[in-house]
Amino acid sequence: MKIRIQFIIDSEDRSSTEDIACLEREELTAETLGLTLQETKAITSEIQKKMIDHQITDFVSHNRFCSCCGTILSIKGYHPLVYRTLFGKICLKSPRLFTCKCQSQGPSSFSPLAHILTERLSPELSYLETKWASLMSYGMTVKLLEEVLPLETYSSSVFYNLQKISTRLEEELQEEKPMFIEGCQREWNQLSRPDTPITVSLDGGYVHAREGKNCKAGWFEVIVGKSMQEGHESKRFGYVTNYETKPKRKLYEMLQNQGLQMNQDITFITDGGDTVRDLPLYLSPRSEHVLDWFHVTMRITVLKQMAKGVMGKGYSDFENNLDRAKWFLWHGNTFQALDILESLSFDLDAFSEDKEHKKHKLCRVVSEFYEYINLNSSFIPNYSERYHHGEAVSSALAESTVNEIISRRMTKKQQMRWTQKGAHLLLQVRTKTLNNEIRHSFRRWYPKMDKNCDCSLPLAA
Repeated sequence: MKIRIQFIIDSEDRSSTEDIACLEREELTAETLGLTLQETKAITSEIQKKMIDHQITDFVSHNRFCSCCGTILSIKGYHPLVYRTLFGKICLKSPRLFTCKCQSQGPSSFSPLAHILTERLSPELSYLETKWASLMSYGMTVKLLEEVLPLETYSSSVFYNLQKISTRLEEELQEEKPMFIEGCQREWNQLSRPDTPITVSLDGGYVHAREGKNCKAGWFEVIVGKSMQEGHESKRFGYVTNYETKPKRKLYEMLQNQGLQMNQDITFITDGGDTVRDLPLYLSPRSEHVLDWFHVTMRITVLKQMAKGVMGKGYSDFENNLDRAKWFLWHGNTFQALDILESLSFDLDAFSEDKEHKKHKLCRVVSEFYEYINLNSSFIPNYSERYHHGEAVSSALAESTVNEIISRRMTKKQQMRWTQKGAHLLLQVRTKTLNNEIRHSFRRWYPKMDKNCDCSLPLAA
């Protein structure tokens, strides 16, 4: 059995038919049923070439006339124009036309095709490269694209395309403001009934740094957050601490995409670090700020483990005092908890100057924990009461977000070193992809991108 695939062009003035491929099938087996991947690549690549060739010919023929007097324009010459698509790289023959004599101003010649194709990468290929590179390494993205599509690309091309798209997303952000609360109580009362409350968890992670040729430049901090709302899709955001210039704007935009209203309840759960403590302030008049209980109890656990090896016979009393402080913190009594921590710090103060003593480090950690609780005392609620009412007390959600946004792509299996700029730009595209928003951005930039997405074909007569 022979199967012929033809390419038919129907236009206003002419109709043409060209052969694309001829497939042969003999005995039916699992391997010969339908099209193979290689056959699909060859067919789609050939269709793409012929389709683009006819489109370019039709475009040039309709744009070879002067827009003022209608005179046909002379061709000065041709120059090659390389355009990369989903189905291969196409080398176009772009004509350069002389400007009509009736137009005295402007250049003497122009290229209509170069004016239309300002970018040398098709939007669909740019979208796929950006989306896949945000989910896996640049090398794996190249291998996957070349495996399923009839094209040839390079890791550097994918990298620069992702940076260009991310920079474009960053340029769309409006200016940073210290306060995003607008209106007054009377205006907020007139708003429609708000949706379910929003819970936002904020946390930080660390990424291996690279500075120039120095591949061992330590670490830098990345802040990530996740917004949860019952009945709605989660939203994420992230940025590099020392690189981002609009952190509050970025968080506010995420909440706006979640549908935040000024009369809506919202809870921010943070780890109490310096980089995130002030971030959610002045974003909503009905916001509540809670110190993450996980980070509190984690520090207490570390203190117990340190004391077990250095306190000796006094470990039992030390552990009991820590448990009492933990109980007071769980019930929101920061005054009593700080009093116990201050007493423990005072007992260990004698070893603060002797760096050789094994209790010196424990003394320092107890003092740091005291300062941590003291600085975040206004964000410590009655955790017990919140827990029994089904309200969030821990940012375990944010811990999973750190793993989802940072670890899976930038650390763990991906043993890579990052510049702050490279990591920051990747985070913007990755969060957009995880939020299912990257396609919407491309549709906004290229309105006709999905215009012909309906693949239903009319039945043959």
